[in-house]
Amino acid sequence: MYTYDLLENGCYYLIKEKEDAAVLLIRVAVITDQCVFIQRYDTQMQTEWKLKKDTISDIIECLSDEAVKAWEQYFRSSQDAWFGDEGEE
Repeated sequence: MYTYDLLENGCYYLIKEKEDAAVLLIRVAVITDQCVFIQRYDTQMQTEWKLKKDTISDIIECLSDEAVKAWEQYFRSSQDAWFGDEGEE
């Protein structure tokens, strides 16, 4: 078992919060003395606070800058396709 305290600010990680859970992409956005504010990426970005001592079943990898750039292109294009232009009727 790992904890959120091991993660570095500004980095993207592939993790499994529980052993039988799906792989999750997160980004550490803020670190305080006791907590970590993360961005979770699924079909939409969600944010939440975690205690540094909260457990993570597995830290699969920290994404390289190149992997983040490739993923961002895909994520942004899929967001545009999903949500489209909301201002048009």
